[in-house]
Amino acid sequence: MWIAFILTILSYQPLGPPEAFTLGVAVLLLLVITVSATFYALVDWNASRIMKSIKSLIAHEAAVIRDGNQQIIKAADIVVGDVAVLNAGDRVPADMRVVQASSDLRFDRSLLTGESEMVPGALDATSENALETRNLALTSTFVVQGTCHGVVFATGDRTVMGRLVKMSGETKFKLTTIQKEVWFFTKIISCLALFFFCLSILLYGVWLRTTYPGYDTPSSAIVNSIGCLTAFVPQGLPICVALSLTVVARRMAKRQVLVKNLATIETLGCMSVLCSDKTGTLTAGKMMVENIAILDDVFGVEEINERVMKTSDPTVFSAFKALHQIARLCNGAKFDATTNHLPVQDRTIKGDPTDTALLRFSEALSIPELGVDASTLQQDYEKKFEIPFNSRNKWMLSVVSKVNTAEKNVESTWMFVKGAPDVLFPSCGSVLQSDGTVIKLTSRARQTFATLQEDWSSRGQRVLVLCRKPIEEIKTGLQPNDVEDLMYAEMCNLTLVGLIGICDPPRPDVFPSISIIRRAGVRVFMVTGDFKLTALAIARQVVGIITQHVVDTIQDVRAAASEKDSPKDYYLIKPSDDDPIRSLVLTGEDVASLTPFDWNVIVGQYTEIVFARTTPDQKMKIVEEIKSRGDNTVAVTGDGVNDAPALKAADIGVAMGSGSDVAKEAAALILLKNDFASIPIAIEMGRLVFDNLKKVTLYLMPAGSYSEFMAVLANVLLGMQIPMNSYQQVCYCITNDVIMSISLMYEQPEWAFQCSLRVVDLMQRKPRNARTDRLTDWRLFFHVYLFYGLMLWPCAMAMWFLYMSQQGLGFYDVILTFSKWGEGWQGYTSAQLTHFVDVGQCIYYVTVAIGQYGTLLSVRNRRVSILQSNPLWGPRRNLLVLVGMTGTILICIVNLYGAGFQRVFGTAPIPGMFWGLPYTFALGILLVDETRKAIVRKYPKVCFGYTTVLEL
Repeated sequence: MWIAFILTILSYQPLGPPEAFTLGVAVLLLLVITVSATFYALVDWNASRIMKSIKSLIAHEAAVIRDGNQQIIKAADIVVGDVAVLNAGDRVPADMRVVQASSDLRFDRSLLTGESEMVPGALDATSENALETRNLALTSTFVVQGTCHGVVFATGDRTVMGRLVKMSGETKFKLTTIQKEVWFFTKIISCLALFFFCLSILLYGVWLRTTYPGYDTPSSAIVNSIGCLTAFVPQGLPICVALSLTVVARRMAKRQVLVKNLATIETLGCMSVLCSDKTGTLTAGKMMVENIAILDDVFGVEEINERVMKTSDPTVFSAFKALHQIARLCNGAKFDATTNHLPVQDRTIKGDPTDTALLRFSEALSIPELGVDASTLQQDYEKKFEIPFNSRNKWMLSVVSKVNTAEKNVESTWMFVKGAPDVLFPSCGSVLQSDGTVIKLTSRARQTFATLQEDWSSRGQRVLVLCRKPIEEIKTGLQPNDVEDLMYAEMCNLTLVGLIGICDPPRPDVFPSISIIRRAGVRVFMVTGDFKLTALAIARQVVGIITQHVVDTIQDVRAAASEKDSPKDYYLIKPSDDDPIRSLVLTGEDVASLTPFDWNVIVGQYTEIVFARTTPDQKMKIVEEIKSRGDNTVAVTGDGVNDAPALKAADIGVAMGSGSDVAKEAAALILLKNDFASIPIAIEMGRLVFDNLKKVTLYLMPAGSYSEFMAVLANVLLGMQIPMNSYQQVCYCITNDVIMSISLMYEQPEWAFQCSLRVVDLMQRKPRNARTDRLTDWRLFFHVYLFYGLMLWPCAMAMWFLYMSQQGLGFYDVILTFSKWGEGWQGYTSAQLTHFVDVGQCIYYVTVAIGQYGTLLSVRNRRVSILQSNPLWGPRRNLLVLVGMTGTILICIVNLYGAGFQRVFGTAPIPGMFWGLPYTFALGILLVDETRKAIVRKYPKVCFGYTTVLEL
């Protein structure tokens, strides 16, 4: 457009005499450039303002000890070697090693790891992995409980958080799939346009100027040749692409999906692998009690009250009273007092997720028949002593005494303990039955509980055992350390009350969504920092990522990779349709040791994979290895800072609205309501964008390039007055074409017939291969130049010759006239001939505009007949088609009858018959295409089918 504008200005002056027409074309071209640039600037500005920074993740102040005094400084001023003081609720200002800590120290690292479990603090290193060791306080994590002192060893970009943010920002800029397609199309069209423009100028300079002097001036030759630039380059396409993406983005916004970059929408339609985080993405990130087990019975949480009410004697479930007491009183979590007026499930709780789940359960549990009531329980008992949960003990202990009791008998003071079954089972000597009686804990009973524990664990549940023991009242005046030693001594002969299974429930929309995604040909992998067995259990039992009974491991991969029989080309490394479904589970340690041959096996043979205990850099490596094989387009979902590098490295990153700001900054899409079901909708919308853009391209080219180019070609090679001038060409491309093609952007998904049923086919087909399935290929150009275009331009040219014939100018009086066309030609004056050309050009313009009705109605249905899918009614009703048709006629009328247009651009009214005849041409184009579609439906493999009918 810039080239065309500059050449038009040169044609106005100094190459030719100043003419209003030439200046008008220049102004129009400049207007096109300005509007397009403004439109894209607004789109970019809107995208850039969505997400800004991660300042909210940085602590603003820090308490440090300097010169022996504790002082508050700006977090930015903290340096390596400082001794920082942290209290409950503080955000850690720098990476530091814990050198002093209270016994109840807890960190919330979910921002980094994505895992909701609180991490106990410790003085000694427990792992070589910085994200797992418990003697480090990491930047931007929280101190949930306790206090500690730490020596700072890293600040700023050198911290774990800093390195993650840096990793997520280092990924090189890359074009999205739709940007690659448009760029590919632009290169082809631009090369053709420039070639024919140069050829036209060359023909004028070498042949026409010398052989037919006076036929064209340098100025008119340039202006006419500009038609090659404006004809081959459909100016409406960039606007249509942007508007199409905007339309879909608004549809997705109604589903609470925020699109940060419009160009990424179509990439969703190419998605072939979805790598999803677990906690907070597949699961809700909220622990809750799932099951309760007593020695002789097992309950689901939802059925407790129902079963108690149905029994004739509620006391047969007396054990629930003891279990409720332990769950409520041996608990380190607390309700936020400001939310106590809310329902239990909506209240804010301060504490680790396990205690939070038990607190919600015990607060909500009410069995009046057994005296189970949380409100009275708090009043009846007073907590005397507590040993918080820690990684060494793996249990929590509370000592409570009954208040307002005159007689202090042996059972007025209880020691309640909850913790890991494998740790507490050996300390138990008796067990409580459902009716409240205590019996000896036999080996058979131990096996019963062990089996139950294994079963629940295999379902992805965290299992706790609840125990109690009556003790004597603690003597007053004892030091806390002495009391703690006393309690350790009492940790024997406990009474096992029951087991509690706690789970992080899946989001309710995950399972059906994954089923839809897999039917759409997308492989779904889980990439999580959670433990291997837990991740595998959730992937299999809860969300449906693993469906096979046999799950391979690293040994199976190594055995297959040892054959080293991989394809030479990486794009061939992918499972075939005939391969059986195979499942695989790998840990972070496995990922670190994988060779290229191992990755070939993993990506090429497995359709179900769980990656467990992965670090952020391993997640990014997984994404990059998958992307480099099998022509995969990889999407990543996540919510934590640890997911940010992978989100950035993926072809498209999807962050949860409840996730960290870093994850949302790195992602291209944000699910504002954490609605996983929005992902299959987004995939469908991405595929719809590509389908509609193909239709738009196919619609724009026959008139916007072919018919206009033929007008220029006839002028240069056949010595005929140009039947469509430069103004009409540019105007048609940016007004008539755009207003008609807008309706195609609102088209609904097409459907096909399967067993006489109508089936939407977008989510039944395989993902588009971005390397081989192009927006513009030979089939599109075949349709443009040898089908629609081959019908449209001859019709327009025939109308030009028909009008000239009515004026007494035969075929050979119009063609090959070159410089003869002038004063006295066939007895006409120069003014009369100019008027004939003006009217003929308007006829050609109107014929192309109306003839495109047939093209529009043809391309909106690529497979089915218009009789089954028309724009007026039915499932694919699109009244904008009528609006576009009406709009293009109004534009024609304004151009032809507007006095200003007539004066500047030489337009003129046309005879009535030339308004009616083009409708028959549009109908003819539609009927011919309906015939083609009928043949394609019956014989899907015929070569002139634009795309083969999907085999459903």
